[in-house]
Amino acid sequence: MTDDRRSAGAPTLEDVARAAGVSRATVSRVVNGVRNVDPVIQEAVRQAVSVTGYTPNRAARSLVTRRADAIALVVSGAGVGPEAARGDSSTGASGEEGGGSGGSGSFTAQVFADPFFGRVVTGVVDYLRPRGMHPVLMFAETSRAREEVVAYLRQGSADGALVVSTHPEDPLPALIADAGLAAVLFARPARPVPVSYVDLAHQDGARLAAEHLLGRGCRRIATISGPLDVPAGEARLTGFRDTMARHGHPYIPIAEGQFTQESGESAMERLLAEHPDLDGVFAANDLMALGACHVLREHGRSIPGDVAVVGFDDSSAALACRPPLTTVRQPVEGMAAEMTRLLLDRLARPDGPVTSVIFEPELVVRGSA
Repeated sequence: MTDDRRSAGAPTLEDVARAAGVSRATVSRVVNGVRNVDPVIQEAVRQAVSVTGYTPNRAARSLVTRRADAIALVVSGAGVGPEAARGDSSTGASGEEGGGSGGSGSFTAQVFADPFFGRVVTGVVDYLRPRGMHPVLMFAETSRAREEVVAYLRQGSADGALVVSTHPEDPLPALIADAGLAAVLFARPARPVPVSYVDLAHQDGARLAAEHLLGRGCRRIATISGPLDVPAGEARLTGFRDTMARHGHPYIPIAEGQFTQESGESAMERLLAEHPDLDGVFAANDLMALGACHVLREHGRSIPGDVAVVGFDDSSAALACRPPLTTVRQPVEGMAAEMTRLLLDRLARPDGPVTSVIFEPELVVRGSA
């Protein structure tokens, strides 16, 4: 790779080589991401790059590597109309479909309003930045937008895709797989596709919530589930009900929510109307738990004195709640970083096997339960 910027005073490969005590060719190999370089030498070169302030010529580097040094971070929906709107911060999906009158503006507004997506972006950016790469944010809420994503990847404008689906019927993962493009998903897809993914052990997380409420002495426990056509929503409900049954509670009142604060409020109103003596609530994400707490306070119920509340995610909503939420932690930033690592590994080894990485949940005890 040539770099003739010396006359402009910019640091060159030769400057980095002198600072690192290696050859220019070795610096070029490290900068271009060649894998068979001794890790000690790689670190020396990276430190020299930092000290000298060297910035690779991206155009020249792309000619050598045939890489864009960019990753598409795609938020995708099924495009089935605004009636499918939901904020699903628990499956790695939060969305209002843009195929109806709301348009893509409402879809993107919902995305940016959900704390989950900021955590995903943080994990992706923090992993890519030290590697000289950057994400390109794309939205694919309609069939045309999905076609544009696939075309963008095919033409090499991005090296691969990190896909966050907002709806169980989202066709984008299958489109990407059929096109033979590199991609990794956040959350297990509702329909099997040969694409790697990261996810959480959702049933285990719900078990932690059930055991905590029972351990506090709660006996009249209800749950606000997520949408049951979403794998995470179904898994959290299954895990919670199974654990309660194992402890002698065969019937648990359920109100289905949509992973939004408003749906949590509506679900809590229904549960209180039908079961006014309840003393414990598990909400399948923090936004719904936040809504539930608002309704409980409006009905004069103290938290956790009258009703203990446990959420799921450990998002910013958990800290915004009063009292702060006891919740099951989903390490979104770490999951997003792992998703990115899997994609870069796929790019380095295109013939490698499709894989999955499942993270373990953790109970975070605060004031609500």
